[in-house]
Amino acid sequence: MSVSGYLDKLEVTVLAEDSVLYESPFWGQHGVSFLLEAYKDGVKRNVLVDVAQSSEALLHNMRLLGVNPSIIDAVILTHCHYDHTQGLAEILKAVGKRDLPVIAHPDIFRLNFVVEPYLRHVGVMSSDSRERIEESGGTLYLTRDPLQIMSGLMTTGEVKRQTDFEEVGIPLKTITRDGRVVEDRMVDDTSVVANIGNKGIVIITGCSHAGIVNIVKHSIELTGIKKIKAIIGGLHLIEAPTERIKKTVEALSKYDIDLISAGHCTGFEAQVELYKTFGKRFLPLHTGMKFTF
Repeated sequence: MSVSGYLDKLEVTVLAEDSVLYESPFWGQHGVSFLLEAYKDGVKRNVLVDVAQSSEALLHNMRLLGVNPSIIDAVILTHCHYDHTQGLAEILKAVGKRDLPVIAHPDIFRLNFVVEPYLRHVGVMSSDSRERIEESGGTLYLTRDPLQIMSGLMTTGEVKRQTDFEEVGIPLKTITRDGRVVEDRMVDDTSVVANIGNKGIVIITGCSHAGIVNIVKHSIELTGIKKIKAIIGGLHLIEAPTERIKKTVEALSKYDIDLISAGHCTGFEAQVELYKTFGKRFLPLHTGMKFTF
């Protein structure tokens, strides 16, 4: 499946991110949340990508940005982690709609945990269970495949792992149906791709556990478009060795990219390398930013 059609315009607002600027009225929190306002032939859809981990902080920032929760037409969850999904049920209640599409991977509700420094579940919390989501007005669209939201806007579905230097970025585990503890490869890691004016794509990531270079390759294969207007989101290089960071930035430099705005789990060293390579085409991500394509 490839992306069908293109958008006339896309606006991306950073509703939540780890950092806020000096004297900012916004509340920072570990996690990300984006509002995508997509326009095509007089039709507008407002899509919420992730909800970070505090509905109180997210709703506070939305109020400051003049975003009424009732405008949300769909929610996309990029992966299971609590800093992208916690508070979803409360956000759905604030939206106040029935049968609101909530798009995610079929494995999103699995047990996902770390054992260092101690055993701790880091996936979707019980307060945002399947039942709570549905009670709060959400209708789950759980798919491994790309899913079109509207003409020119779609999810990537499962991202094919093609590089030999990218990895999940954190030692995560899960338990199989037959009770075995195994490494969690984060196959649910999903991004969002928008085709803007049929002239380039914008890629929105949550944490890029699939690897940002893999995500770029996958997005180009999905759309058939090599021109990248922007990559916005987390790249999960915060604990990556320097060698992997350098290989990632070098691989990205080979693509025709107008803008990279990365934060959250990207890490300072990776941000420095991106700035050294991309110059003013790189911007650190922070709460309250707005992009128009």
